[in-house]
Amino acid sequence: MPISGKEAVKALERNNFTVVNQRGPQVTLYMQAAGDRRMTPAPLHKELKKGILHGIAKLARIDIKEFGL
Repeated sequence: MPISGKEAVKALERNNFTVVNQRGPQVTLYMQAAGDRRMTPAPLHKELKKGILHGIAKLARIDIKEFGL
């Protein structure tokens, strides 16, 4: 089941990420906790392809299952 960019951003926000910037259809999210900083971009498309979603999960260092797949 494909998910949208907005759903991906909500999943990242549930994992303590915060939106810090948006330029057009691209959102940048940031998370800092216990000396660990992570930053990841996320496109706000209607449907994200599997490879894009895996790339976001890899940069965010979270499991792909956090996106509801």
